[in-house]
Amino acid sequence: MKIEAEWMRGGTSKCWVFETEQLGETGTSPDVLLPRLFGSPDHRQIDGVGGATSTTSKAMILHRPAGEGVDVEFTFAQVGIEEAAVDWGSNCGNCSAVVGLYAIEKGWVVPTGDVTRIITRNTNTGQIIIQRVSTPSGALPIVPEAEMPGVPFPGYRVGLGFQDPAGKTTGRLLPTGSAADTVTADGTPWTVSMVDAGAPVAILRAEDLGLDPERYDNWFAGVELQLETLEHIRRQAAVRMGLAATPAEAARAVPKVAIVAAPAQTDPESDVSVMMLSMGKPHPALAITGSIALTLAARTPGTVLHDITGGTVQPTLRLRTPAGVIETWSEERDGSLLVGVDRTARTLATTTIHLPEALGSAVDASLASATN
Repeated sequence: MKIEAEWMRGGTSKCWVFETEQLGETGTSPDVLLPRLFGSPDHRQIDGVGGATSTTSKAMILHRPAGEGVDVEFTFAQVGIEEAAVDWGSNCGNCSAVVGLYAIEKGWVVPTGDVTRIITRNTNTGQIIIQRVSTPSGALPIVPEAEMPGVPFPGYRVGLGFQDPAGKTTGRLLPTGSAADTVTADGTPWTVSMVDAGAPVAILRAEDLGLDPERYDNWFAGVELQLETLEHIRRQAAVRMGLAATPAEAARAVPKVAIVAAPAQTDPESDVSVMMLSMGKPHPALAITGSIALTLAARTPGTVLHDITGGTVQPTLRLRTPAGVIETWSEERDGSLLVGVDRTARTLATTTIHLPEALGSAVDASLASATN
């Protein structure tokens, strides 16, 4: 059995893009199908199409809804690497950037004007994301030229505007009801701001981890030494945010962890330094859904981040990341708050993925049984 798919880069992530109907034709659950297609469990994912990192072991499943004022619905799947499991608990902002481009390239949406507006809905969270794809003279550029931090080559520009993003997973911007809480891990109390916007994120001060704000380039090594402690904090935060009943039941993908500090005195280009963890490891750039949470945290008095950025609400927030400075924006539109960021996206390949024989045989047997 074979499955048609697109391999696409969205922001600083790569993902395999499937259509709902195509996956449905396999007759097996995505929870079983995707890990095997990606080659999990195996830290190399050597017998599959996964990229063996959290930023490249991802899938997007797209659907064209009938009516409802939404052009494309999409479901994000974070596919485990060492585990044959799929985490459906959050969305990927970087990979979200492929949705609008895919819709135009497949003819689902006809470009109009210099910027084509595509209304998308993420089914993991219910979040409406208004995508603005650059289409000068009513078409995608023949050669993509838009650039962004963390990607050495250009792509098509895609703006992502998260509409009223607060509380889409837990129901509240501040799931615990407080802008800052104390979480105990390894016998030590930690001050943590737990924010839900774009994705649930637990925010900690870099100084509390012994990281020097003036030496951002050294954070990676310092964070690597404290991954176990940070995972304990993250799992405690999951319980506090109502995402899990016990720390042991916390999902791998949510909440994310963000470590923040004031920018170095020699860094006039950013408002805050950030290092985010994804699937238990330092993110090479920044989870875009996490950047939405950070943006609203900066606007919320009492949070760890608000204490760093100050009380003035700015239309943009400049985040120093390992890949460079990422700028988010906020605007009021038609009575809604849009919080967004510009990304780039590009289709890497259009391909046929061959279903592993053992899995394919099991699927064919189940389909035959169902028709008898």
